[in-house]
Amino acid sequence: MNAQESLRERKKARTRASLREHALRLFREQGYPATTVEQIAAAAEVSPSTFFRYFPTKEDVVIQDDMDVRLFASFARQPPELGTVAALRASLREVAASFTPDELEQLREAFTLQMTVPEIRARILDDTNRMMHLMTEALAKRTGRAADDLAVRTFAGVLFGTMISASLPYHQMPEGGLRSSVLTDMFERLDEALAVLEAGLAL
Repeated sequence: MNAQESLRERKKARTRASLREHALRLFREQGYPATTVEQIAAAAEVSPSTFFRYFPTKEDVVIQDDMDVRLFASFARQPPELGTVAALRASLREVAASFTPDELEQLREAFTLQMTVPEIRARILDDTNRMMHLMTEALAKRTGRAADDLAVRTFAGVLFGTMISASLPYHQMPEGGLRSSVLTDMFERLDEALAVLEAGLAL
C-alpha cells in the first residue's frame, strides 16, 4: 500500500468511526427509533449517501464495529507455526487489550442496543453470515487452501459456533443493565471456550 492509499484508508476509518460515534450519541440522547440516518450524517458532517457507503442500514451502524477488522488483521499477523486455534486465541487477547476505555464504552452501548432493539436483533443474522464468510476467508488464507474447501468451511463453522455458544449468556439484558466489565468478561469466556476446543474438545 502506497502513501496515498494509506492516507485514503485512514480517512475512511476516521469517517466510519465518526459516523458510529455520533450515531451512538444520538441514540443515547433521543432514542434509537427517533434518530434518522439524516441526523447521523449531519452530525458527522457528511451526506446521507456517504453514510450508506459505510453502513447499508441504520441497524448496521450498531452491529458493524471494527472488532472484526482488528481480529482478522491480528489473526493474519500470527506466526505460521502457531496452531490455528492458538492463533485465534492470541488474536482475541490482542484485540481485547487494544480497546481504549472510551471504545469499550461504545461497544457496551452497541451491545445493549443489539439486545434491546428488535430491528437490530433481526439484522444480526445477516451479520452472522458476513462474519462466517470473513472467518472462512481468513482460515483459507492462513492454510493456503480454497475458501470453499469443505475442511476449511467445517473448521470455520466449529470456531464460529464455539464463539457464539460462549457469548450466548451475554445476549440477555440483566436486571440493572450491562456492567462496564461485561466485554472483558466475554473476552475471557471466549478464550476459555477456545482453550477447550484447542485441547481436543473432550467431554
